[in-house]
Amino acid sequence: MTETKENILLLSCCGPCSCAVIKKMAEDGRQFSVVFYNPNIRPLAEYEKRRDENKHVCDLYGVPFIELEYDNERWCALTKGLENEPERGKRCSLCFEMRLRRVMDYALQNGFTCVASVLGVSRYKDLNQVNEAACLASQKTGCDYLEIEGRKGGMQDLRASLIKELGLYQQNYCGCKPR
Repeated sequence: MTETKENILLLSCCGPCSCAVIKKMAEDGRQFSVVFYNPNIRPLAEYEKRRDENKHVCDLYGVPFIELEYDNERWCALTKGLENEPERGKRCSLCFEMRLRRVMDYALQNGFTCVASVLGVSRYKDLNQVNEAACLASQKTGCDYLEIEGRKGGMQDLRASLIKELGLYQQNYCGCKPR
């Protein structure tokens, strides 16, 4: 039986959250690409700034960068009525699942063996909430999800030093600014 070589599609929200994971995965010789699918980021100028910064990090480590469509209207329709939800509330769960499902569909259509994400790296996010959304998305799409650790084992320190060393733009909000 032939063993399938791992080919990970890593969903990234921004350069600061992903830089340490990208660096470590690249140094470990893992086969992966980074995908930027963040229709929750508003306004468009903020989206573009984060996308460009994320692509810059990928370029530094020789990692392929994929941008999917910016579909903020779809995100707004999905989260309608949840504008007043707190951070880590129902809006986040829906947002994570939406983004992960779209990325998983892309992964299945483009030869990736699994999807991973850095959506839970920020201290403002709940890693368990991200992993639960990923589990639901995986069940609905049939795409495997690989849980990765971006906080422990020195990853937060590496992330902080890379942000400073690379002069990365750090946003002061998640991305969504409900209506």
